[in-house]
Amino acid sequence: MSSTLSIETRGETGKGPARRLRVRGLIPGVFYGPGAQPRSFAVSPKTLIEALSDRGENTLLTLKGGGQELDGKLALLKEYQRDPVSRQLVHVDLLEVDMKREVTVRIPVHVAGKAPGVEKGGILDMPMHQLHVRCLPDKIPGHIDVDVSTLEMNHSLHVKDLKLPAGIRVIDPEGYTVVTILPPAAEEVAAPAAAAVPAEGAAPAEGAAAPAAGAAAPAAAGAAAPAAGAPAA
Repeated sequence: MSSTLSIETRGETGKGPARRLRVRGLIPGVFYGPGAQPRSFAVSPKTLIEALSDRGENTLLTLKGGGQELDGKLALLKEYQRDPVSRQLVHVDLLEVDMKREVTVRIPVHVAGKAPGVEKGGILDMPMHQLHVRCLPDKIPGHIDVDVSTLEMNHSLHVKDLKLPAGIRVIDPEGYTVVTILPPAAEEVAAPAAAAVPAEGAAPAEGAAAPAAGAAAPAAAGAAAPAAGAPAA
């Protein structure tokens, strides 16, 4: 099932016409189709966001308006741009799709179930939050569930371990780790405090060993140290 996206024909291109569009509350867009020249259109950012509210960037769009060349075309969001300061949408690209030909899309990964390793204190880590898959446009899933209910400490699930809906094929390498259970971080052991050195003339701390009988007394204060490299006396 697709969402309808209302668009307008756009004849002029360039910075000036784009600014005038934004004054009207519209943004410029480009539609790409196989074997055809890119075609320009204009769309309301609000209308676009509402149309994508079902499955985000993987929502199948049916275009309404934009002239005979675009009206009724099916498309997927190819790319979009935001203003670096305001974060408002400023441009969008759409890609035409054929319902009989597979497309490559990014699908978010959702964790399902409770991992025994986590219940024992482990940490669930997800190196991959999205998967690249190929499928027909009407088979695009909203997300892919990854069942972690069998994962113990230090166990992982890889791309090759995933159970996918019919018609979905992951194109990421099979050995990539999707989710793993890490052991809890080891507690840092505090370093022992350095032994206090008694001040000159002070009695040693209780329990401290007395100097061995016959041990040489400390050198007198101010005695010169031997020069570096000098032979011992």
